[in-house]
Amino acid sequence: TTSTALPAAPQVLALGQWLANPQVTLKTSLGNIVFELYPNAAPVTAANWLAHVGTGFYSDLLFHRVIPGFMVQGGGFATGMNYQPPPYAPISLESNNGLTHVRGTLAMARTNDPDSATSQFFINLVDNSFLNHTSASSPGYAVFGKVVTGLAVVDAIGAVPTATPTALRDPGFL
Repeated sequence: TTSTALPAAPQVLALGQWLANPQVTLKTSLGNIVFELYPNAAPVTAANWLAHVGTGFYSDLLFHRVIPGFMVQGGGFATGMNYQPPPYAPISLESNNGLTHVRGTLAMARTNDPDSATSQFFINLVDNSFLNHTSASSPGYAVFGKVVTGLAVVDAIGAVPTATPTALRDPGFL
């Protein structure tokens, strides 16, 4: 029998083994954004994102969801709104890690299932405390990094006029 299940993203180092927070540069058409990741606070999430970066998965993908005054989201669609299926299985939610949704933080997008994040991520344009973990019944979204250089680029992305194809209307979750 052939399995169709996606593999888990590779783990780079275990919790507490990072001596320095890794930085990743995202090159966009509006300029570069440098992120600092927090693998000691969100080891599974950071490793998942680094695995996607390392395979080149994010190359030529769009910020496909832009909501001024809220966030910009990428990691799932290419030009023409062509969906790019993630190469790895969903990860477990690490939102109860002490990191909060303040302006410039990097977090994983997911469906209503808390353990459904794969490749899509978002950057908070403003403080979004309602996305923080508050309880098991309000698990929030996992913050795993922040913008250290290029917040003006993120703001410029957040100001780009957008349209939503009918088939992709916002279903009400990140």
